Amino acid sequence: MAKAITELKKHFSTDQQAMAAILVLQKKLNTLLASPDDGEPESDEDFPLPKELVDRPESFALFSDGACRGNPGPGAWGAMGQDSEGNVIFEKWGVDIATTNNKMELEGAIKALEVIGEYLTTNSLSHKVPLFLYSDSRYVVDGITSWVAGWKKRGWKKADRKTPENLEQWQELDTLSYNFPNLRFLWVKGHAGHPQNERCDEMANFALDQLDT
Repeated sequence: MAKAITELKKHFSTDQQAMAAILVLQKKLNTLLASPDDGEPESDEDFPLPKELVDRPESFALFSDGACRGNPGPGAWGAMGQDSEGNVIFEKWGVDIATTNNKMELEGAIKALEVIGEYLTTNSLSHKVPLFLYSDSRYVVDGITSWVAGWKKRGWKKADRKTPENLEQWQELDTLSYNFPNLRFLWVKGHAGHPQNERCDEMANFALDQLDT
């Protein structure tokens, strides 16, 4: 996002009105450095350990969600991770000025995998550890577990020979997935009291709120 702001400043350097608008946008985006809870992370006790991690030491659970106000419109994603002892090891979120809900759902999953990859490398852990990524998006879970294989066989084309929507994100998610041989994608029902899913939704909507302030 910082790179995009820099490019906008270069492009509109002689337009005072545009520069003023860009500076306002930059200020709003900078507020995303603050946490939805004023920097205080949620207690690990608020997030029960998923059953898939029970009796699986050195396994990890990832959670992601996306949100969009208008479709297309401004959107955001939230992601978090837990280790096999239930400790929250990361929480991340981000925004996009003009996007779609499906793209943000994909982006949340992508960021979750990027962060866990960095975490495993930093802590000298194998990328072969069991990983479980939970999403409330059937689009994401069905896509990566079922649709992508067929698209790839057809040269990244759907059965009707059309290019899949959000191709760049699908290819990125597919590439990242191959870094983790024991990765499983699991669907959870959204807005149904699932604590980690609700937390990701909260982070995404917090990020969107900052654009409106």
